[in-house]
Amino acid sequence: MSAPVVVAGASMAGLRAAEQLRAAGWDGPITLVGDEPHMPYNRPPLSKEVLAGKASFDSLAFRPRADVCDVQWRLGTRVVRAGLDRQVVELDDGETLPYRGLVVATGMRPRRLRCPGPVTGRHTVRTLDDARGLREALTRPGVRVVVVGAGFIGCEVAATAMALGAAEVTVVDPLPLPMVGPLGELLAGALLRRHEQRGIRFALGTGVTAFRGKDRVTGVALADGRVLAADVVVESVGSVANTEWLEGNGLDLSDGVLTDEHLRVGGRPDVIAVGDIARFPNSRYDGVPRRVEHWSIPTDTAKHAAKVLTDHLTGADDGLAPFAPLPTFWSDQHDFRLQSFGTPALGKDDVRVLDGDPDGDVLVGYHRVDRLVGVVALGGRAAAAAAARYRAELLKQPSLTA
Repeated sequence: MSAPVVVAGASMAGLRAAEQLRAAGWDGPITLVGDEPHMPYNRPPLSKEVLAGKASFDSLAFRPRADVCDVQWRLGTRVVRAGLDRQVVELDDGETLPYRGLVVATGMRPRRLRCPGPVTGRHTVRTLDDARGLREALTRPGVRVVVVGAGFIGCEVAATAMALGAAEVTVVDPLPLPMVGPLGELLAGALLRRHEQRGIRFALGTGVTAFRGKDRVTGVALADGRVLAADVVVESVGSVANTEWLEGNGLDLSDGVLTDEHLRVGGRPDVIAVGDIARFPNSRYDGVPRRVEHWSIPTDTAKHAAKVLTDHLTGADDGLAPFAPLPTFWSDQHDFRLQSFGTPALGKDDVRVLDGDPDGDVLVGYHRVDRLVGVVALGGRAAAAAAARYRAELLKQPSLTA
């Protein structure tokens, strides 16, 4: 039997890569290797419906398409090293797998705070096991919760903890507003007011210096001198790319895995990257390579990259246009939703209210060089639907380099 296409990473991105390889015409063997013991599952509900007890852990599993029923799954196994020149990967059990094609889909892991103090009582939200442990902690009576990081996950977990009846929920962030990075000041300010109206406290413009307690966390010391009482700490301070296994191959791993405009890694036609580990140029904008940590990216990258790899392996050449996705994200917090199309962060210096009011349902447009590069709705279903109507306009916008 010929060497397989090895997919390093068996989460959503890895599964979608296998499915898209089959859809592109690759009928050879495929092996998926993943460090979690679970089949691929949907991660966004972990910080919302799963923590709230509204969705079972089992309900998150994706149902693979029939055409990948012959894929070999190596779960509970981690890729620890790659020899790209030799076309092999090494596993943590000592086995070496040769490959014809390699899909880099090892994704991200949570960044952890390097502060003195106890570890017990500190949580992250990335895996099923993370969510299980955090839900158990949050459902204890009278729990006091400190969420470190006011980004997507931090704000979602804070809202869920409050809904579960936590006695106190405080969000800490060194930035002046929650989610100000992707949203800009106007919407970030509106978001802050909505959370505060629902009882969540914020300690902004400061960071964590230490965790207090003997055997488990009982408090969080801040740089401004305050100490917050805490029974549960949730660390939501960004992500680290799982790229260590690729070191020594001459690749740019400074922020994920650098690819070309077709998601090929290091100029190699037999290695592609998919999911949020891929740092790719997007010709829809300015061509600057960036990683995108949105739910749609695993599917979007897999569809393009699998065709590129299959063409290489089969000798075909369909002349694909460069990969140029329209990023999409949403975030459910309390009883409202953030819905976005495009890349608002590129247009934070020119933000215009397109409809509504920031203290109600609102639709905001983000512009760069006087071109619309993103829209974000904040509010109920009507606001989200209004954002969706701008999708076609965003798709028609010329490149910022045009």
